[in-house]
Amino acid sequence: MNEPAADEPGRAANRRLHGSLWLFVAGSFAFGFALVPLYRVLCTVTGIGDQKTLSERAAAPAADEGEGGQGAAGRVVTVEFLASLPAVGNWEFKPLQGTMQVHPGRLYEAHFSAHNLTGHDTTAQAVPSIAPSQAATWFHKTECFCFTPQHFNVGEERSMPVRFFIDKALPANVDRVTLSYTFYDFSTRVVAR
Repeated sequence: MNEPAADEPGRAANRRLHGSLWLFVAGSFAFGFALVPLYRVLCTVTGIGDQKTLSERAAAPAADEGEGGQGAAGRVVTVEFLASLPAVGNWEFKPLQGTMQVHPGRLYEAHFSAHNLTGHDTTAQAVPSIAPSQAATWFHKTECFCFTPQHFNVGEERSMPVRFFIDKALPANVDRVTLSYTFYDFSTRVVAR
């Protein structure tokens, strides 16, 4: 008959452990919900990863726009577009325009053309590069074919857009920016073993 009394400290310890585990589960659940607003605050403060804010900033009229709506006090930046393939391959890849005159703070769209001449269905990925490297901080792509791999059927040719804007804070000494893409065919990748 003394067993229930002897077992009482063990039951109390189990109840405390059970309560602690439920508190841990509830805290983890609350932390998961708190991550979304914390991420938004972090993106707003740093300006990194917040495509919505970047797009809104590009679409908003600039306070320094004059009558002509030139933006950034009439400043014009030349954006040059380049395309390359990593090796001689069975692709055609090129920009549809060589250069574009842009006003910082405004949203623009450029197009690149890719043509699959490999003789089979394949998937390719474009890897961007911006020069001079100091301009990369102020060059923002809001939509780009480089964000995801692109599937091409045999012989398919496609025009692929990139939407971008240059931040008005681009240093004054930078008047030319080059956006370059290298187009990699996944079927030609070497897999390390």
